Amino acid sequence: MFLKRQDPFGLIVGMTGVKLGDRLLQIGCSHGGRLGAIAGKVGLSGRAVAVVPDAESASRATKGAASAGVLVEVEIGPPTRLTFDADSFDLAVVDETGGILGTLKDEDRLTAIRELLRVLRPGGRAMVIAAGHRTGLTKLFGGAQASPSFALSGDANRALESQGFRQVRMLAERDGLVFVEGMKPRAGEAG
Repeated sequence: MFLKRQDPFGLIVGMTGVKLGDRLLQIGCSHGGRLGAIAGKVGLSGRAVAVVPDAESASRATKGAASAGVLVEVEIGPPTRLTFDADSFDLAVVDETGGILGTLKDEDRLTAIRELLRVLRPGGRAMVIAAGHRTGLTKLFGGAQASPSFALSGDANRALESQGFRQVRMLAERDGLVFVEGMKPRAGEAG
């Protein structure tokens, strides 16, 4: 018999470091439950927004928020043209498990990362959550694994650094996911 975890999104919520009152932006939504779990931590004093590429992703985001009982503003649009003012968010989470950045042309990917930097407040963080190495039964029975993901290959680190993020690092690879974080420099920090 397989045991089910009590909190299937605990790892993701913990890795993002999201907290009460945060202004959260999520780019992409491959799994509505993950979005709902992260957004639930901002509480009534925070704000949660999801920018998704299409109606199918918007539906996932809306259902995930409803299931978690949280309010998430959902906007359909490209990650290359965010409609928010500069310094609007404390945390930007990129759900790269569906390839929202990794499948873009190089110049579009860099534009999307510049947009993330623009909408984050100084000292704000960007977190890329992507597919990692297969583990457990999916490793044994899942067939050949595709080439390394945008985050796992190190491309996410290089792209974030090239567009001005600092302290870029892979935080962890666990449970088939990889977490890459970068910080927007504060005023006066060397760029």
